[in-house]
Amino acid sequence: MRFHTRKWVKPEDLNPNRTLFGGKLLSWIDEELALYSIIQFENSKVVTKYFSEINFTSSAKEGDIIEIGIDVVHFGTTSITLECEVRNMMTRETIITIDKAVMVNLGPDGKPKAHGKTEIEFVKNRL
Repeated sequence: MRFHTRKWVKPEDLNPNRTLFGGKLLSWIDEELALYSIIQFENSKVVTKYFSEINFTSSAKEGDIIEIGIDVVHFGTTSITLECEVRNMMTRETIITIDKAVMVNLGPDGKPKAHGKTEIEFVKNRL
């Protein structure tokens, strides 16, 4: 799994238990999955269609640095299916896993559009 993004857990990210608020973490994950998909599709019009079971296995606290990792599971005609793991960067302890997240490529009309991709592309290879 490639870990693309790091986030620093700050006081405004905490719940009343003084640990990372799950909704904040899911927002970070959704944004990272969207950015990843935008880069793969070469199209800024992308939406989240589906998240499988979300498994919180540990928590993060103020001052922790977390990493968001993404792997491609499958390329569909108009979509990409990804898996995600978030871990504590220092301890490598898993915080959350999502086995399946489906992101859909949209055309100018806002409807699903074929993207023509079949494998991961890295930006450096496009230049």
